[in-house]
Amino acid sequence: MGRVVAAAVYAKGKKVADISLDEGAAWAAKPEHFVWIGLQQPNSDELGSLQRQFNLHDLAISDALAQHRRPKLETFGDALFMVLYAPLRVDGKLEFIETHIFAGTGYIISARYGDSSPYSHVRQSCEAKPLLLANGEDFVLYALLNFVVETYRPVTELIHSEIDELEQSVLGQSLSQGDIERIHGLRRDLLRLHRHVAPLVEICQELQSLSFPFIDKHMRPYFRDVAIHVNRLLEDLTALRDIASQTIEIGLLLESSRQSVVQRKFAAWAAILAFPTAVAGIYGMNFQNMPELTWHYGYFGVLGLIGVGCCTLFANFKRLGWL
Repeated sequence: MGRVVAAAVYAKGKKVADISLDEGAAWAAKPEHFVWIGLQQPNSDELGSLQRQFNLHDLAISDALAQHRRPKLETFGDALFMVLYAPLRVDGKLEFIETHIFAGTGYIISARYGDSSPYSHVRQSCEAKPLLLANGEDFVLYALLNFVVETYRPVTELIHSEIDELEQSVLGQSLSQGDIERIHGLRRDLLRLHRHVAPLVEICQELQSLSFPFIDKHMRPYFRDVAIHVNRLLEDLTALRDIASQTIEIGLLLESSRQSVVQRKFAAWAAILAFPTAVAGIYGMNFQNMPELTWHYGYFGVLGLIGVGCCTLFANFKRLGWL
C-alpha cells in the first residue's frame, strides 16, 4: 500500500491548504492554482485514481507501473512523465532509488520507490522562496530535478575519497588482491553512476525546448543550470574512473619495479656466491699436476683470492645499485 507523504495546493507562491488525494483535481482546475502531491510507492489503484482526476495518459500510467533501467522523459500531449534515479550507497553497496514525476497544467505528482532522501526538503526549500514558487509547476519540476542531480554529489565525493585512500595505500605497499577487487568495484560503481547520469543531459535539453503551457520561458535558464551541473558531474565521473584505472596501473608498475629490485639483488648475490663456487670447483678436480695442492700456503692463498674477488664483486654491485 502506498503512502501520501504530502499533498498541498499553492497559489501565487504560497501554500493555500493541505488537501486529501481526492481533492486534487478540483483545486488544480482553479485559475493560478496548482497541486503538488508527493507519494511513496503508490500501487495501481492509487495511480488509477490520479489518472481519473488529472486525465493522465494510459501509456504514462503503464510506464509508471513498469520497470526501468535508465532515466527518461516522455511527453503525452501537454503533460510529461519523467523517470529519475537517486543514488544511495549503504555499506559500500550502490543502489538507485527510482522516482516518477507526472507534470501538467495545474499539477505535479512525484512518486518515490525506495528509501532515498525524502522530498520534504525540496518542498520546504520551495516554500521558503515564494517569488520563485509563484512560477508554478515548472519551478517545482526544476527543484525536484535539481535535488536528484545533487544527490549524486556526496556519493561521488565518497568514492573519490576511497580512491584517494587506495592510491596512497598502493604507493606505500604492494597491491593486494583485496585492493584490486576494491578498485574494480569502485570502477563498476562509477560506470553505473555514469549510465544513470548521462541521460539527464538530454532530459534537461528537452525541458529547455519543450513548449508546455506550464513551463514558462523564463524557467528555461534554470533547466540549463541543471544541465551544467550534470555535465560537470559527468566530467568528474570520467576523471574518477580514469584515476581508478591509473591506480591499478601504478600499483602493477610499482610491484613490477619492486620485483625487479629483488631479482637484481638475487642476481648480484648469486654472482658473488658463484665466484667461490667456481674456485672451489677448480681445485676439486683432483688432477695430479696442480702445484697449488702441494704449496704450503696454497689454502690461504685461495681463501684470499676468494675474499678479494667477492669483495670486488660486492663493491661493483653496490655502486650499480643492485645491493
